[in-house]
Order: sequence, then structure tokens, then C-alpha cells
Amino acid sequence: MDRLISRWVPAALVVIVVVGVAATARQAGQAVGIVNLQVIMRQTPGYQEALVTFEAEFKAAQDDLEAMWQQRDSLLAAYERASIVLTPTGRQEKQAEIQQLEARLEQRAQDLQNRQAERQRELVSPLEQRVQAVIEGIRAERNLGIIFDVSTMQGIAAVDPQLDLTPIVVQRLQQSQN
Repeated sequence: MDRLISRWVPAALVVIVVVGVAATARQAGQAVGIVNLQVIMRQTPGYQEALVTFEAEFKAAQDDLEAMWQQRDSLLAAYERASIVLTPTGRQEKQAEIQQLEARLEQRAQDLQNRQAERQRELVSPLEQRVQAVIEGIRAERNLGIIFDVSTMQGIAAVDPQLDLTPIVVQRLQQSQN
């Protein structure tokens, strides 16, 4: 029951907020629109290239990190097999060695994650800015009070397809590339 409540309450709150904001916009004489930013980004010129670049740049680092995790697993397995015959001092030394390797792994993983996040921002941010500019232009043209991103909203069961601006945004982005 708690799981059901924890799942549906946030969705219900999103729906209440969306309905409230949409109603306020309509009362002010402004319409609303929707977009699916995930679909738009996948179809934005340059996005697939940015994705390929990102994956290529970090493949070697990820492979290196995976090899280190395998080294740690091997070291741990060897320790478990040999721990019976090791002296207490020998066990402590092996445990310290494993802990040092794990600490290096965690640090390297964190560093890689930070570098990946920064590089992803570098590659995707210009595309997101271009998408946002197109969406803002369409919002202004059509005198829309608000445009919702349905890709991040839970609890929406149905939307009038005429409100969906996704194809228009994609078309304009593709036209601006030519």
C-alpha cells in the first residue's frame, strides 16, 4: 500500500500543478502547448554526432576502469582462497591492499563521472540552447502561456495531439541546420 501511495501521490501532484498552471494560462487568454524534449533532442541535428563523440572519448577510460574492477575481484578472490593460510599480519596486509585498490577505483570512477558530466555538458549544451530558442520562438509566435515537456511528466494519460509542438520544433531545427 505504501508503495502504491508513494508512486501515485507524486504523479497526482504533478497533474494538479499542470492543470492549475494550464487553467491560469487559459484564464489569461493564453493557450498551452506540449513538447517531448527526448524526441526533439534525438532528432536535433548534431545530437547523434555528439553522442558518438562522447562514447568514443570515454570508451577507453571505461574499459580501463572495468579492468581495474576485474583486478580487484581477482585480488579479492585470491585473498579469500589464501586467507586460511595467511598469518594475521598477512591478512591485514592483503586487506589493506584491497582497500587501497578499492579507494583508487572509487576515486577514479568519481573522476571519470565528473569528466563525463562536464564533457556531456560541453557537447549537448549548445544543442539544448538551440532547441530552447526554437521552442521559445514558437511559444512567442503562437502566444502560448506555457509549454510543458511531457517526457519528464508522470501522470498524463492523454493530451490533445494539436497541442504537441514536437514535430514543429524538430522541423525548424532541421531547417535551421540547412
